[in-house]
Amino acid sequence: MTLVQMQPHPAGSATRTVVSAMDAPGPQVWDDMTVEVALSVMAGAHARHLLVIDEDGRCTGLITQAQLTGVRDSSAYTDRVRLRDILGDAGPFPSPVTTMVEAEHAMRYLQLGSLPVVDEHGCAVGVLTLSR
Repeated sequence: MTLVQMQPHPAGSATRTVVSAMDAPGPQVWDDMTVEVALSVMAGAHARHLLVIDEDGRCTGLITQAQLTGVRDSSAYTDRVRLRDILGDAGPFPSPVTTMVEAEHAMRYLQLGSLPVVDEHGCAVGVLTLSR
């Protein structure tokens, strides 16, 4: 692994963890939910994203309204498309003890605005969002 040279941060920021900056997890939905139902849940919850979980309650990803409407508006869309079909391989996710420097670097590298934070069992405990 190659280390990435980063600009200096104020004292203490290198050890600050994501738990200090994450938001509550918000609405969680099963990965077998259809796109239309997920959009309805999102609208009803007035949420900007949904955390997607598998049958074991482990977080498999985070999906936004823009992603859902993009899929729904595509020519390949059918009413049988499930969230698991559009998420792909989203992990691994940061844990609450991941440093902010590490998480921010990963999010910028992967071009992600938001990222689930999971515990040692893979269950979502929060969401980390980059400020633009």
